[in-house]
Amino acid sequence: MLPLPTCFAGLILAFAPLFVQRSWRHAQLLLTGAILTPGRRTVTSVLRIMGRAQERRFVNAHRILNRAAWCPRSGSRILLGLLIDAFAQRGPVVLGLDDMIERRRGKRIAAKGIYRDPVRSSDSHFVKASGLRWMSLMLLAPIPWARRIWALPFLTALVPSERACRERGRRHKPLLDVGRQLALQARRWLPGRDLVVVGDSGFSGLLFLDAMRRARITAITRLRLDAALYDPAPPRLPGTIGHPRTKGARPPTLAVTLAAKDTRWHAVVVPGRYGAGKRTIEIASGTAVWRHGGLPVVPIRWVLIRDPEARFPPQALLCTDPTREPAQIVGWFVRRWTVEVTFREVRAHLGVETQRQWSNTAIARTTPCLLALFSIVTLLAARLPARQRQRIAAAAWYSKPRPTFADALAAVRCAIWRERTLATSPRRPARTKPRFRLPAPWAYALVSPP
Repeated sequence: MLPLPTCFAGLILAFAPLFVQRSWRHAQLLLTGAILTPGRRTVTSVLRIMGRAQERRFVNAHRILNRAAWCPRSGSRILLGLLIDAFAQRGPVVLGLDDMIERRRGKRIAAKGIYRDPVRSSDSHFVKASGLRWMSLMLLAPIPWARRIWALPFLTALVPSERACRERGRRHKPLLDVGRQLALQARRWLPGRDLVVVGDSGFSGLLFLDAMRRARITAITRLRLDAALYDPAPPRLPGTIGHPRTKGARPPTLAVTLAAKDTRWHAVVVPGRYGAGKRTIEIASGTAVWRHGGLPVVPIRWVLIRDPEARFPPQALLCTDPTREPAQIVGWFVRRWTVEVTFREVRAHLGVETQRQWSNTAIARTTPCLLALFSIVTLLAARLPARQRQRIAAAAWYSKPRPTFADALAAVRCAIWRERTLATSPRRPARTKPRFRLPAPWAYALVSPP
């Protein structure tokens, strides 16, 4: 086993209660190896980078993913606690909720389906992808040394396709149901904190929004410009018979309000998308109730957004807490763009979509672990000295003003390799100068394909 730096040991040992003693040794091997491995994140690649290429009992490492008895949900709770203590000790806890398509093929992958590929598709070009759909809940928190918001995954669930559920004789669970369960699980883990869940337009369902409101979770999503919004129901007069009213008069739609000349607009400065810098936008806000026949009535605050320079089309947001400030709602929603950055980073640097497990248990565990590895690397980088974690891998043709996740991963790898080099150095100098031999893990890391 590679010796770990002292500042890393406490954080890694926080996950030890999930496993028995024998399984914990192999789990720690996989965790450290997944950080150090370049390219594909297969179990065999982890064993090679850890110097276990000649290990005859290599199957023990595979059993951690496909057979060992440990609870990933308990690990998610431990990880959330570590993230809260490190990056969100005060104020509202802002969570991002989104789904991701992991492109996978194979007859043995039972939960896969055919979906629209959000990365390769556009408004005018539709691309299908065969793979697995995952729903991930992330902490949207500021990272001090990076000076920007990062989306840190801590709870990820598999959403099987309708065909897979039908073949197994199970009820298909839609994305909104899975997202509702993940958000309610976070509420049970953080009973005393103010929770804010930010999602895209796919989560603007009345059943989902009503569940968030009843659980004391503030939900922020996009809103259609032609949504059926109403004034609150007037007070019920004494002696009135029949069911109480649930809505009042219907005001003009948001599309009409957007084009009206008497709409009051306020200028607000918000961060740009994907770290593009600050920009000035104009917002208008109001309160209403959103109602549809047969569905719950949800009071909301709507926020209209337009760009004075017309760089993006006007859009509307909703918040299930009408008392929130419009500028704060927009600021929380802007954090959602970092979710897409995290999905891109885990594919590029943590090997998501390169794993090759076939059993149902290993598939359900591997991708959530790789997504959680993004958060674990961020926590490890936070424990490094400031000089090491702020080191930027810049070049003459590529200047970076701030460190990114790739720099944090490089800093954590350097700390682990440095600890191993110091631990294996001879205590007393040799009389003859030994011939240098490149260690097998280093050679594998240098020549392995990206």
